[in-house]
Formats: sequence, structure tokens, C-alpha cells
Amino acid sequence: MNTSENTRRELTQDEIIEHARGLPGVVAETAGEVTGAPEIAWGDTFFSYDPDGLAPADRPFPFATIVTKDYTGFDTESNVDRPGVYRLNINVGRAEFERLVGHAPAAHSTHHADFDYTELDRLLPHPAYATQGWISVLNPGQRTADQALSL
Repeated sequence: MNTSENTRRELTQDEIIEHARGLPGVVAETAGEVTGAPEIAWGDTFFSYDPDGLAPADRPFPFATIVTKDYTGFDTESNVDRPGVYRLNINVGRAEFERLVGHAPAAHSTHHADFDYTELDRLLPHPAYATQGWISVLNPGQRTADQALSL
């Protein structure tokens, strides 16, 4: 962590996208009508490692996403539909997930109820993908911004 930790403001989605695009081989694509993405994903951003510049349909599965809404019937526990709320999701892998969260991804079902998935600026297991090693943070800010960018 840097010394600005106590004064850092909330990260914007654009700052996260700009940061990720500055990493070697990373492609950030925000879904919309022109990208051919399903309408439900419009406004969400997907980060892939693609050093070869593949066509979007051929890119590897994203390693991180920014979601701007709930996905009804599937992913609603974070209540991202609140005004101004977005969620950064990062696949950190099993070992890093356990280090960050305190339990293995495979054990998450027994810990799921221990977390408030609506809490802002807190590193949390992803409410739907924790068992695959994904973490999430709603509106990274003073407590989590630097850590989120480093992950």
C-alpha cells in the first residue's frame, strides 16, 4: 500500500479501465450494441490477457470484469442496481483467494453467509464465482483501491 491510502477517494470505472489497458497484453472491452454483446451485458467491461491481439470472439476468458447492474435470477446479492454502484470482479486463483479471504474457494459454500455482499469498499468473495477463485469489491475506495489495482 502507498502513503495515499488514507486519503484515496473512490476509483472510477474509467480509472480502472485506464489502469488495466496500461498493463502489457491486456485488452479492456466495454460491452455495447456495437460490440455484438448480449444486451444484458451492455455497460459492463471485460478484461482479457490478449498479447496477440485476437478478434474479440477468439479472446481468452476474462480475468476481471466490471459489472454495472444485477443479473436477475443469477447474480443479485451485491445489489449493484443501487445508484452509482459498480462491482469490480477479479479472478485471483485459488491460493490468492484463500490468502485474501481466509478460506479455500472450494469451502466457500460453508462461509457464504458470513459476508455482506452489498458492502462498499471491502474485498469480498464473489457472490456467484467464489468457488472458482474470484473476488469482488463494490466501488473500490480508501480501503481497497490500491489493493484492487495491484490484483
